[in-house]
Amino acid sequence: MKRILEQSKTLYQLESYTCNMVSGHDGGRNLIYICNNKENKYVLRISVLNDRKGEDFRAETEFVHYLAQNGAPVADVIPSIHGRFVECLETEGRRYYVCLFAYAKGMLISDNGYRYREGAPLAEYFYNTGKTLGRIHQLSKQYSPAHRRPDYFDKYNMDYINRLIPQEYSELKKAIADRLDQFRALPTEPDVYGLIHFDFSDGNYHIDMDTGDITVFDFDNCINCWFMFDLANLWIHGEGWFRSEANPTKRMEYMQLYFDTILQGYKTETDADEFLLEKLPLFIDMVLIENIVDEFEVCAREGEDVDAEDIEDAARCLVNHIPYAGNGK
Repeated sequence: MKRILEQSKTLYQLESYTCNMVSGHDGGRNLIYICNNKENKYVLRISVLNDRKGEDFRAETEFVHYLAQNGAPVADVIPSIHGRFVECLETEGRRYYVCLFAYAKGMLISDNGYRYREGAPLAEYFYNTGKTLGRIHQLSKQYSPAHRRPDYFDKYNMDYINRLIPQEYSELKKAIADRLDQFRALPTEPDVYGLIHFDFSDGNYHIDMDTGDITVFDFDNCINCWFMFDLANLWIHGEGWFRSEANPTKRMEYMQLYFDTILQGYKTETDADEFLLEKLPLFIDMVLIENIVDEFEVCAREGEDVDAEDIEDAARCLVNHIPYAGNGK
């Protein structure tokens, strides 16, 4: 990997930069390096899995660049010395896809102890999160890609899920099949279905703690799907703010207020389809399915069995039709 890193530094003129690898999460598909010199800071990404083609990376980076060029608050992709957004390097018969991105201004809210900027209410943060997502979605609705990312059902179909998930989870697979049938009946016009982030959460954007501005990164999982998925993902990631509330009714009320504030910001940038908004619980189930599939995929890559406890809450919600608002309730 040292050879690949050195070749990458040459391709992006980073020879004078100090490049420090970021600790990845379990099952991560990329090596990430923060590259610094006295003037600039970048993020170098090197793919380590062979499950995607050059077309996928080109489609991702073209979308990111389109968003950045049209005013979306995203960390732009930086071309190589050859003017390419994606470079392919080979060693020992293996391909590595390399991309360089601007460093997003600000910091992860987790690195600030989940404290928002001093003197500002959390409602501002929720509103700004929705506004940022709305800007991305509005531009996506106008986007005509040169290279295409996969569609939702290219991956999320029962042929694949039956191969991935063991039969001992038969009830779970039956619940997933039921939801997939419901998803197939949803409208897919361009105003409700397009290229989305598919992992829009506080781990994939930085916050400027002086202004509250948000800058989004890591479009590695972007996919053609319903815009509602990204909103439903915010619902699920918001439960951490209210999980200490033991009363399920009160917790659901707080969750709804949080989501309403996100929607206020979102609607300043783009429309939210009222018919699909009413189906928020179904899209929350879509996110739970994605989380479960990801867990099985990561374990399959690592040659391990899934720990049933790691998917227990999500599976119970799907099988028993329980609205998700934290702690599986």
